Amino acid sequence: MASKGSVTFSVAIPVYNEVESLPELYPRICAVMDDLGESWELILIDDGSSDGSTNIIRSLAADDERVQPVFFARNFGHQIAITAGLDHSRGQAVVIMDADLQDPPEVIIDLVAKWREGYEVVYAVREEREGETRFKKLTAALFYRLINRIADVNIPIDTGDFRLLDRVVVDTLNRMRERHRFPRGMAAWVGFHQVGVPYQRAERFAGETKYPLRKMIRLAINAVTGFSYFPLQIAIYFGFICASVSALAIPIVIALRLAGSQAFLGQATTLIAVLFLGGVQLISIGILGEYVGRIYDEAKGRPLYIVRDAPDANDIKLKK
Repeated sequence: MASKGSVTFSVAIPVYNEVESLPELYPRICAVMDDLGESWELILIDDGSSDGSTNIIRSLAADDERVQPVFFARNFGHQIAITAGLDHSRGQAVVIMDADLQDPPEVIIDLVAKWREGYEVVYAVREEREGETRFKKLTAALFYRLINRIADVNIPIDTGDFRLLDRVVVDTLNRMRERHRFPRGMAAWVGFHQVGVPYQRAERFAGETKYPLRKMIRLAINAVTGFSYFPLQIAIYFGFICASVSALAIPIVIALRLAGSQAFLGQATTLIAVLFLGGVQLISIGILGEYVGRIYDEAKGRPLYIVRDAPDANDIKLKK
C-alpha cells in the first residue's frame, strides 16, 4: 500500500482491457488535474488485463511519478478494483471514475468545487447517457429506482461510481471489508455531507463494455442483498398470502361439496395447489440461500484481492 504523503487529490481508475482508451485518458486527466493547481496522483488498478493495458500502465508510471500502478494477480472485478484504489490512495480527496471515458475527466473540476464548499461526498448524476441502447437505459433506470425504494439507505438515483470522496469518508470505507461490495451504496450508508453534480455521460471511447447483462444482474443482486431485507420480506408475504387463500378456500370448498357441486372433484386442483406452494417454497429457499451464501463468503475471511505488483513509480524507472 502506498505510504501517506502530501497529496491533495487522488484519482483512482480501475482498468480492465482498456488499451485503446488509456492513451487518451491520461492526457485529459493531466490537463484537468494540473489546472486545479494542487498536488495529485493517478492510481491505475490493472484488474488482470490481457490486451496490453499492463504495459501501457507501466510506461506511464515510468514517465510520470504521479502515476501509481497497482497490478492484480488476476481479474477480481470492478468493485474490488475500486476498493484497491481507495486502499492505495494518499489524497485528501479521492476521485473514482472509469477508464472508458464515459465519465468525462473535465467533470472533476465541478466535483472539486463542491468539495471545497465543504461537502464530503460529491457524486456525479447522469442526466444523459450517450451511446447506450434503449434496453440498457431502461433497465438502468428501473434498477436505480428499485434500489432507492427498497434499500435501507437513500442511494441517489442515476448515479454510478463516478464521485469524489473526502479522506474521512475514504478511511471509513476502508474499514468496511465486506466481500460482495456495492461502493455507491456503501458511500450512501456512511452518511456525511453529500451532494450531486449533474453531467452528461459520454459514449465509450473505444472497445466493448465490461458490464454485460450477466454482470449487471450480479451487481443488482449485491446491491439488493447488501442494503435491503426486502427479498426476505417478500418470502414472508408469499407465505401469508398462501395461508390466507387456504383459510378462505377451506369453508368455500366444504360448502360447495355439501351442496353437491362437482367443481372440485379430481386431482387437478390438488396438483395445481401443490405446484404453486412448491414454487413459493423454492423461491423462498433460493432467496434465503443468497443471504446465507454471503455469510459463508464472509466467514472464510479471504482477502478481497491479491496484488501481484504495486511498484513505486521510481522503481519502474529504475527497471526501465
